[in-house]
Amino acid sequence: MNFARFALGVMSALRLLALSYLAAASVFTMTGVLQARPELWRGLAAGAQGLSDRVAREMLNPALESLCRHDVALLDSLDRPAVVRLAIAPMAPGEERLLVGKSPETVDPRALETVDARLAEAEILVFPLIEILPDLPAEELPAPKLVTPRAPRASAPDIRIAKNTARQAKPAWRIPEPPLPEAPVGNRAMAANLRLKAGLTQEMLSNFDLFLYVSKAEHGPLAQRMYVFRKSPGDTLNLAYDWAASTGREKGEFSPRGRPSFTATPQGYYQLDPARMYRRYRSYSWDKPMPNAMFFNWERQGLNTGLAIHAAHGQNIAKVGQRNSAGCIHLAPENAETLQDMIRANYRGPVPRFAYNAATRTMSNRGAFMHDREGRLKMTDGYRVLVYIENYGGRDMVAAVF
Repeated sequence: MNFARFALGVMSALRLLALSYLAAASVFTMTGVLQARPELWRGLAAGAQGLSDRVAREMLNPALESLCRHDVALLDSLDRPAVVRLAIAPMAPGEERLLVGKSPETVDPRALETVDARLAEAEILVFPLIEILPDLPAEELPAPKLVTPRAPRASAPDIRIAKNTARQAKPAWRIPEPPLPEAPVGNRAMAANLRLKAGLTQEMLSNFDLFLYVSKAEHGPLAQRMYVFRKSPGDTLNLAYDWAASTGREKGEFSPRGRPSFTATPQGYYQLDPARMYRRYRSYSWDKPMPNAMFFNWERQGLNTGLAIHAAHGQNIAKVGQRNSAGCIHLAPENAETLQDMIRANYRGPVPRFAYNAATRTMSNRGAFMHDREGRLKMTDGYRVLVYIENYGGRDMVAAVF
């Protein structure tokens, strides 16, 4: 029995020795072949690199993007405010109702006849019920503002509210845009208007209602600014906002994750992606917050790019107005919030699809649109906002406007 075990042990050792010899011989043989034919080694290295790139493109990058979307959805859900609805019963004859925190005072019944008139005089902001805002999530409601009436009142009668408001036919609701500031009027604004309109085709003018002109130039009167134009009847472009902006640093850098990147803002025409518009977002590549992010609907080499308009954060706020981003367009926080609120509330609708090169899997950013066989534009749902970025400072044009 002991001899049999010994024999089995010897056989196992011989097998292991034989396998080791074969492996060593294979390595020596392969080394000799690769030394004799260096082009074979380069081919193997290129194949391994291609396989690595394909795994990253088809598996790793989509998984990371999915993880970021889930994180953003979780963060957005934390922003949703609680919604409280109060049902106020009609007043009984002789009943009195007092405001909380006020000293009790008797309400004259005759005052009930002037309720509507007094409410019309008061500066009171009332939010509609959420049911009449089907396209606007609860978290997108503007923050309520406390406004004091013109004349102080210690008590108030009951306010009559229409019954079954949620069951009535939903009106064509359109949230008013934020009030415009005093728009700057001068040769700089006029030059931006002329420069923008000179490059717009009739298809662009007909299918978009808001135009964002961004100069990525480093110097010049138009440089590092965003000009917001609204279209009025007759295809007239009226300046709504003139804001300082920051575009890419235009140099080669390494991201915090060690990936080489050229931090440039590409020129061209872009639309906004309705599926990628966030109140709060964090860049995976650069590990930085991107408040009020509005990503561009631009696919390059089969992947959605991370190019976006968003608010500057932290120390970058003080640098708005100079090249300072990794490629996105930075605005001051209050301006980024104003722009996102205005776009989401008023500019959703059908837009033409940009042309797509199937060979390079890249979407056009030169203003070319897709058409069917009859020459009609192919439309999709989005925001009727067109962004135009160019490297033009306007030094010569501004001087010649007037």
